[in-house]
Amino acid sequence: MTRPPEIDPARSAWVVRLHVVVDELAAPIARAQPGALACREGCAGCCVDGLTVFEVEAELLRERYASLLAEGEPAPAGACAMLDAKGACRVYAHRPYVCRTQGLPLRWLEEDESGEAFEARDVCPLNAEAVGALEDAPASRCWTIGPVEARLRERQAAVDGGEGRRVALRSLFATRLPR
Repeated sequence: MTRPPEIDPARSAWVVRLHVVVDELAAPIARAQPGALACREGCAGCCVDGLTVFEVEAELLRERYASLLAEGEPAPAGACAMLDAKGACRVYAHRPYVCRTQGLPLRWLEEDESGEAFEARDVCPLNAEAVGALEDAPASRCWTIGPVEARLRERQAAVDGGEGRRVALRSLFATRLPR
């Protein structure tokens, strides 16, 4: 079994600060929706198995949840490994970036077959009614995918020389249940 990398408290502190910024930027987007978003305690619709995070975020989880990861068991296959028996996130206070923006209306740039850029948008089906016509929503009511991911990639590149190594959340547990 491969030994996890050493925990760097400065890197973990950087990830915590990034998460605070993400929460601050996401809050007005959530508040701007015309109805209440379904995302709240008890909703685990997007908390699926196979989620991966950059090593720098996994390091924070190893630091803050050492006992859980050493002694606990991951959730059964199909669900995010970090969920408890009731479907609540056991690492919610330090949940990864991707979990912090789930449920929000999302926007990002893609390229079509001819190389032309276009804006794509999506939202969790559970929030589609609350959000309304996504194509008509102003950009300020959507989370823009890209900038935060770039910051995480840069921080990860400083650690792994640009490999972009990611870690499956399930693999953080010492006890492994079959997928």
